[in-house]
Amino acid sequence: MNGTVTEKKYIITNTIGLVLCGGNSSRMGTDKSMLQYCDKPQRYHVYDMLLPFCEHVFIAINEQQVITVESGYDHLTDAPAFNNIGPMAALLTAFTRYPQMNMLLIGCDYPFLSSADIKDFAAICKHEPAAFYNEAHQVYEPLLAWYPYQTFDELKKRHASKQYSLQHFLKDNNAVKFYPQNKNSMVSVDTEEAFTEAHKSINK
Repeated sequence: MNGTVTEKKYIITNTIGLVLCGGNSSRMGTDKSMLQYCDKPQRYHVYDMLLPFCEHVFIAINEQQVITVESGYDHLTDAPAFNNIGPMAALLTAFTRYPQMNMLLIGCDYPFLSSADIKDFAAICKHEPAAFYNEAHQVYEPLLAWYPYQTFDELKKRHASKQYSLQHFLKDNNAVKFYPQNKNSMVSVDTEEAFTEAHKSINK
């Protein structure tokens, strides 16, 4: 070794990864982020998956979930000003703390999402908002999306006018559409029956 410090290179520059698990999981009946498909709860599986892609990764949670986070995993708790507004709370909380960073928002309920999918998606995360796009339903997947720091101002304005839909935000801003080769990466699991089927498929 020559004593020179080598700067770590990240696949998506100037970006923070947010593992979204602050919802109520009312349809599932339990915290979806704690469901286990492989060798660890999904929130930690996604966290570890994002580490090579982002400069920092946080588990985005609500206040009630703080005591459930294991040591060794950084987390961001929704700021009180953004309580009860859905996924936008995680984005606004993160942007408020890190206003010059981009945000890669990944939901905890996509068990078929892989590192390869994220790597392919990273290639289009340049300047404009970008998201996985469900061509069959013609909708963006706002919890599989990249939000550049320039979107912070508009998100604040939407919050002030009680417009909390990230789907509408992406559509209104003509976000870059990512068509994943792995269509299962967009399968969201939010019921007990769907979890049972997904777990069986992943572990067969």
